Amino acid sequence: MEQASTQKSTHFRWTIVGLLFFATTVNYLDRQVLSLTWKDFIEPEFHWTNNDYGNITALFSIFYAISMLFAGKFVDWMDTKKGFLWAIGIWSIGAVLHAFCGIATSGIITGNWLVSFAEAKDLIAKVDNISLIVNTSVALFIFARLILAIGEAGNFPAAIKTTAEYFPKKDRALATSIFNAGATVGALAAPLTIPFIAKALGWEMAFIIIGALGFLWMGLWIFYYKKPHVHPKVNHVELAYIQQDQDDVKDSNEEDTTKFTLKQCFTYRQTLAFAFGKFMTDGVWWFYLFWTPAYLSSVYKMDSTQSAFPLFVLYMITLLSIIGGWLPKYFVDKLKLNPYSGRMKAMLIFAFFPLLALFAQPGGEITYWIPVTIIGIAGAAHQAWSANIFSTVGDMFPKKAIATVTGIGGMAGGIGSFIINKGSGVLFDYAHKTWTTVDGIPLLQKFPKFATERIPDHFFEDLQKSGAVISDGINKGYMIIFSICAVAYLIAWFVMKSLVPKYQVIK
Repeated sequence: MEQASTQKSTHFRWTIVGLLFFATTVNYLDRQVLSLTWKDFIEPEFHWTNNDYGNITALFSIFYAISMLFAGKFVDWMDTKKGFLWAIGIWSIGAVLHAFCGIATSGIITGNWLVSFAEAKDLIAKVDNISLIVNTSVALFIFARLILAIGEAGNFPAAIKTTAEYFPKKDRALATSIFNAGATVGALAAPLTIPFIAKALGWEMAFIIIGALGFLWMGLWIFYYKKPHVHPKVNHVELAYIQQDQDDVKDSNEEDTTKFTLKQCFTYRQTLAFAFGKFMTDGVWWFYLFWTPAYLSSVYKMDSTQSAFPLFVLYMITLLSIIGGWLPKYFVDKLKLNPYSGRMKAMLIFAFFPLLALFAQPGGEITYWIPVTIIGIAGAAHQAWSANIFSTVGDMFPKKAIATVTGIGGMAGGIGSFIINKGSGVLFDYAHKTWTTVDGIPLLQKFPKFATERIPDHFFEDLQKSGAVISDGINKGYMIIFSICAVAYLIAWFVMKSLVPKYQVIK
């Protein structure tokens, strides 16, 4: 007994966090491949516009939203190990499917299916019907994004459920901020790898190579994951630390057949507060993730390899989000606040940093490094906010409801993301046509045919070569979206606080 009482704790819970970090990194790498290849590689092949890309990203968001509603329930039903395996297996298949959209487009249009990636490009280039190419390719990419979204929706419900299994409440925000940093690392690694893979091997191989990482993770998860109370690598000292919250002990060691239905979860103010916070803020992060490469291309005329270093710096800055896990822990341990109050206090602080986005576009007139830095800071604030808003679910709901409530919030976040991505695509094409001037004259006044016709590829480049002075209206479009992103967090915080003013645990 004396030996047992002085036994040092194992720290296997941090290995589990490492696996969650890896999964989240792969998750964000897979969703970034399209944003880093469409402008330089896919748009010229399939003649896409901002609106076409906006439709694909927006529909991905709504697929993700709907899937999130059921993913949480699925993970609660399958339990953590099997639920996570199903999720990453499906999204990895979806990621790889993108690579074959060119061959499928060629097959549908020309009837030639048994061709290589290069041969498919040549066949598509010979087709005169641009609208047919656009519509066919967009539909196929939407299907691939559907499969990707269904699988990716399971990542966060499963990861949050795992965190609740392996950490006491006071440490969950820190654990969540660590694995959630995988989103930043995935976004960080993406511009340093994906454009160069696409340039060297073709955009198709970028999808295949990055998609294959998910299958590697599945092998690690099968080997390492078990419940903490039966895991041979978790000793009794670490288990006691993990189970220090009374409800954790009950959930782990007692049989409880009580179920939380979706309908029941929607009746709680805590669910509505979490869902509104996700609705208002998830779209901001997805806008930065999906549109920043296009922003650097459209406004600063960088190709995907030129923008690699600025994007690397941007996402390096977002690594500051690790403070998001430390700050509420400080409030709980030092100021003796309850977990919810500590998190809400931290989230209010994080909500002020995105206001810097109001200065991103004006600052870009000086140097592009100003918006790059500001977007990085706003991204760090979002990830810090995200780690804490996820943890509020574990603070107030029992474990058997965590994945379900997380899925509801993810659905709300997906709807918000659909709105901002679809709206951005429409706004940017509108601004590009309507607010652009050529030699001080509005574009549509100088070229009225473009009111109903598509602007040809390289039209503006040819005008600039002829000496014309062009002021692109898309800059104003970005200013509008940046302004929305800037105020979203404060609005979300005040509504959440009004719905759940005090810490209240659901029994």
